[in-house]
Amino acid sequence: MRNSKLRIAVLGYIVRGPLGGMAWHHLQYVLGLKKLGHDVCFVEDSDDYPACYNPEIFECGIDASYGLRFINECFDRLGLKENWAYYDAHKNQWFGKPKETILDFFASVDVLLNVSGVNPLRDWALRVPKRVFIDTDPAFIQIRHLTDENARKLAEKHNAFFTFGENFGAGDCLIPVDGFEWKPTRQPIVLDEWKVTKGNKNNRWTTVMQWDSYRTLEYNGQTFGMKSASFDEYTNLPQMTTERFELVLGSETAPGDFLQSKGWKITNPLIPTHTPWTYQKFIQNSKAEWTIAKHGYASSRSGWFSERSACYLASGRPVLTQETGFSKFIESGGGLLSFSSKEEVLEGIEKINKNYDAHCKTAREIAISYFDYEKVLSKLFSIMYTKI
Repeated sequence: MRNSKLRIAVLGYIVRGPLGGMAWHHLQYVLGLKKLGHDVCFVEDSDDYPACYNPEIFECGIDASYGLRFINECFDRLGLKENWAYYDAHKNQWFGKPKETILDFFASVDVLLNVSGVNPLRDWALRVPKRVFIDTDPAFIQIRHLTDENARKLAEKHNAFFTFGENFGAGDCLIPVDGFEWKPTRQPIVLDEWKVTKGNKNNRWTTVMQWDSYRTLEYNGQTFGMKSASFDEYTNLPQMTTERFELVLGSETAPGDFLQSKGWKITNPLIPTHTPWTYQKFIQNSKAEWTIAKHGYASSRSGWFSERSACYLASGRPVLTQETGFSKFIESGGGLLSFSSKEEVLEGIEKINKNYDAHCKTAREIAISYFDYEKVLSKLFSIMYTKI
């Protein structure tokens, strides 16, 4: 990254998605950039449809009051009280930074990072010279650009493109080409915020997951499914080993009772994801993470790696996760293991159990080597300034 101090707007999804894991996904961009000495502000736009989720009533609407309390508490606790703004298009009103202050900020912003591409770019954002789209949902976002005119028009308002699909463009990658020049990136982790606690090998293997995030997509005869489509082969996993497993399971379509009958502990996601710190505590109380990827990530050989799994690694918790092609780019075999079948899951469990403490240590080392915010963000900015 250039040595000069930049003014950076990070666009994301916290007020509309006030949950612990979602918050960390974006907070680490803001924290990391601030630690690197930049003038950074998190900015969120309500968009023009009812998208504000309230976990207390399980509804999406236009009332942002729950999310505004959530973001204020999060940013205040992290020393970022002056580093956020929310535009409520339904009320034509700004929260956090006053309207005049945030519009003055945008008048001199150098870089805009639209994380997950979930914010519209209004006039004040279009003034920014470097507008970066960070795709965290590879394969699915490219299909939308090919099939949804509005999604493509939004993408076209950016002039740099990065994706968590690190295998994009490789011969074995089946992500459809949408005409944008995607470059690889991954989740930045602010390691100082993820203290390592000693793992307990008697605790449960856990993960936090959505059964169905949205509908399955099809393109050129290929199906790109959700985690529900990846899970079938592993339904009986708790019955195949003496290990204990816990799923923090979201989505109305999730067959919680059925999975519980198969030996999975099913936990209401609103408990561990209530705040960023309950989310951290849940990870720290886990033995390790066992998790699957969206079917579309795995079948397309996208190279995607979960921002949540990166947090497990940073906490010194081993991760046993479904292969998506990520092992071409991130060291695996110790601390981080991949699988493509239930036989490989059982082998991975046995391997981690044989030397659990060493795998915990290696997990943290992988986080330092591959996800440290300074390395991830410096590489992103280096590529961006080379290309634009």
